[in-house]
Amino acid sequence: MSASPVTPLDYIAAGYWQDFLAKRPIAGGIAYEAELRDCMLDESLASLQRVDMLLSQLRRNMIKADQWNEQALLVDERHRNFMMFLAFYAGRVLAKQWQSTPHWYGQFELRKRYPELSLVTDDFYQHMAVNYRDNTDNSAVASLFFALEPIGLRLFGHIDRQFAAVQGGQVASGLYQAVSAKLPNDRLLNNRLPNNSDHQVTESATHSDIQNANPSTDVHLNTSEVSIVQKTFNDIAGKEVSAASDLSENNKPELAKAETLLTNHPSEQLVITKPAPAPKTSPTPEMFTQLLVELDDIAVEQSAGNTEYQQANKVLAQFERHIAKQNKPRAQVVFSEKHLAAKKQALLALQEAANAGHTAAMLRLAMYELLGEGLAGDKVAGAASGVEWVKQAASQDDSHAQRLLSKMYYQGLGVTQDIDNGKYWLTQAAKNGHAEAADLVAHWQQAQVLMTTKKQEQHSIKRYQILLGVVGVIALLILIFV
Repeated sequence: MSASPVTPLDYIAAGYWQDFLAKRPIAGGIAYEAELRDCMLDESLASLQRVDMLLSQLRRNMIKADQWNEQALLVDERHRNFMMFLAFYAGRVLAKQWQSTPHWYGQFELRKRYPELSLVTDDFYQHMAVNYRDNTDNSAVASLFFALEPIGLRLFGHIDRQFAAVQGGQVASGLYQAVSAKLPNDRLLNNRLPNNSDHQVTESATHSDIQNANPSTDVHLNTSEVSIVQKTFNDIAGKEVSAASDLSENNKPELAKAETLLTNHPSEQLVITKPAPAPKTSPTPEMFTQLLVELDDIAVEQSAGNTEYQQANKVLAQFERHIAKQNKPRAQVVFSEKHLAAKKQALLALQEAANAGHTAAMLRLAMYELLGEGLAGDKVAGAASGVEWVKQAASQDDSHAQRLLSKMYYQGLGVTQDIDNGKYWLTQAAKNGHAEAADLVAHWQQAQVLMTTKKQEQHSIKRYQILLGVVGVIALLILIFV
C-alpha cells in the first residue's frame, strides 16, 4: 500500500510539535505552556497520565476562580490551541504504538472518506480526527481517533454536559484511557502468554507488561508474588467485619495492606476468570461515570474522616479503573472473594468517614449504594440508603451534594420526580458557590426573563388589538348613526 498523502492538518500537527520541542512560540499562542513542559511529554503512555492529571487540575482551578466556562474558552485562540496540541500529541503517541505515521483529517475530508460518520458541523470536538494505523479500507472508521473528545470531557464534562462519541459508545474520561483502548493487540500481555496449562507469567515479565495486559484475560503473577497476594488477602478475608465495628483501629492496617497490594499490582490482575467475548458496551451507566468525574474533580475540604476517605478512595479507584476498561456491564465483571473483601473494607472506610461528617465520603458511598454495589442488603435498600446519604450531605450545605440532589429530583433518580425540589436544590447549590449550578441558574433566570418579556409583549399586543377593535367598532357606529 502506498503511503497516505500528507494533509493540511498533518503540517499543523508537525509544526506544533516541532515548535514545542524547539521552545518556539506557537502561532496564535498556547495556554498553559509551562504546565505542559512540566508533564515531560516523551511520547510515552505514562505521559498521557500526567496530561490527564494536568487537565483535572486545570478544571479545578477554573471552577475555583469562577472561570469554568466552556464557550468562553473555546473562542479563546490560546485555549483552543492548547486543546488541539494535546489532541495532536495523543494521536502521535497512539500512532507510535502502532509503529505508524499519524494522518489528521478535518471534517470536510472526514465526511468524504467516512460518510457513515454522523458529524455535527459546529461541534469543536468533532472537527478533526487522526488515522493512527495503516488501513487498506478507507471506509473503516475503527482506525480513527477523535482525540478532542476525552480532552473536552475531562475539562468540561458533568451531569448536564454529557459528551456523545462520534463512533458510538461512551467518551473515555481521559487520554490515557482512550489511547489504551486502541492499543494494538500484539502489545497486550494476553497474546504473549505461553500455551502451557497454567499460563504462568515468568519472572522476566515486567511491571509495564502487566500494566498493558488485556483486562478481559487471565493474568497470573509469579510464584513469590502469588504468595504475597494470597497472604495479604487471606489476612483481610479471615477477619469478621460487621456493621457495628465497620473500620476499627485494628482493621485499618488491613485496608492499608489492600491499598498497597492494589497499587503494586495493577487492577488488570483482579480478574479471576476469562469471560466470553461480549459486545462493546459501556461498563458503567453514563450518569455514574459523570458522578465519578465530579467526585474526583470537585472536592470540599473536610474537617473529619479525611484519612479514612483518602485510603478508601485509593483502593476503590483501582477497581474503577479496571471496570472502566471492560466491554460489558459492570455487574458482569467478576472478582475473586478476596478482592471483594478488600472492596468491602474500603466501603466500610467510606462509611466510617461519612458517619464522621465527611460529605465527599457520603457522596461516593451514595454512588455505590445507588449502583447496588454498596453495603445495603439489596438494590431497593441501597437506593434508599444512597438518597439519604446525598440528602445528609446536602443538608450540611455541601454545594456538590446539593447539585447532585437537584439532578436526582429532576430525573427521578432514587426519588419521585419533583421539578420544584430540583429547582430549590439547584438554587441552594448556586448560593453555596457551585460554579456549574450558578451558571445553570443564571441561564434559567435569563430564560425566565425572556419568557416574562414575551408574555408582556403578547399581552400588550392583545390589548392593542382589543383597543383597535373597540376604536373600529366606535368608528363604524359613528358612520352608521351619522
